[in-house]
Parts: sequence; C-alpha cells; structure tokens
Amino acid sequence: MGFIARAARSTATLACLLAVYYGLPLRAEHVSDLAGLVVFVGGIAGLIWLVGRQVRHFVARPPDAGARLLGVLTVLYAVIVFFSLGYYLIQRNMPGEFDGLSTRTDALYYTVVTLGTVGYGDVHAVGQVARAVTVVQITFDLVVIGVLVAVASTQVTERVTTAQGRGHARGADPGSPSTPRSRRQR
Repeated sequence: MGFIARAARSTATLACLLAVYYGLPLRAEHVSDLAGLVVFVGGIAGLIWLVGRQVRHFVARPPDAGARLLGVLTVLYAVIVFFSLGYYLIQRNMPGEFDGLSTRTDALYYTVVTLGTVGYGDVHAVGQVARAVTVVQITFDLVVIGVLVAVASTQVTERVTTAQGRGHARGADPGSPSTPRSRRQR
C-alpha cells in the first residue's frame, strides 16, 4: 500500500471515529456511577487490548514502516476519541469536575491539548474523578508517543540502511581509497 493510500485510510479512520464521537446519542439524563465506571473500565481494557494486539502484530511479523505508522495512528485516534467521550460524560454527569469544559468539542480539545502536553489552562480538571481519568490518559499518551517515536526512528534507520545498501551495491564509496581515481573526481 502506497503513501497516498495509507494517508487516505488514516484520514477515513479519523473521520469515522469523529462521526461516531459527535453522532453518538447521549440523551439519557442519568447514567449511574457504577454503569459509567463499568463502561470506562471496559474502554480502558479495550484500549489495552488494541495496543497489545498492535505490539504483538509488529513483533510477530514486522510490517513495513508505513503499516506500523498507520497502526499507531489508528490507536492514537481511538485513544483521543475514547478519552474525549469520557471527559464529556464526566462533566455532563458530574458537573464541576472540569473548569471550561461543556461541549464535545471542549472535551476533544482538552484531550488533544493533554496529548500534546501543551496545557493552556483554559480547560482543566478540578475534581478528583476528572484528575484521575486525566492521569490515566497521560499514561496512555506516554506509551503511544513512545511507540510512535520508536516506529519513526525504526523507519529512519531502515531508510538509511537501505540507502547505504544501494550505495554499496553500485560500488565503493567515491571517497574511499579503493575507488579508482576517476570515480573519486566526480
């Protein structure tokens, strides 16, 4: 799969997740705290499974770097949407847990700002539940960012190795003493 196809697939994945996020009907006025906790724990378990599956897949049969990047981005999208929805539901069902968060877009914004470790301060957790969930998100973010950096550095290493291999396949390095003088002068 080429870069354009991967980018299109990644964009489509993000668009679908955002459509689910903004389109999910959340009209029920009261969801019990126990039900909310069960859904949250289930979501965390699902994210752990998704991340674990991606890692096992990469270890068992390392795909090309583009596929690894697409896999990490898909996990990142899922993490963003899951936590955004969680923050929105926390604020809606437990008002006062956040300062400055009242819409789904506010929740998405807070999630992305937390992921980016920017922390503008205009939206922030003030309640214990919101702070606990934010800590869980930061932990996930560190893992996902670590994997993303590892994938990117592997991709760079592979490209450098491939480029060096091509150079050796064409002949010795033009600056090396074993290269004929006529090639070194080019």
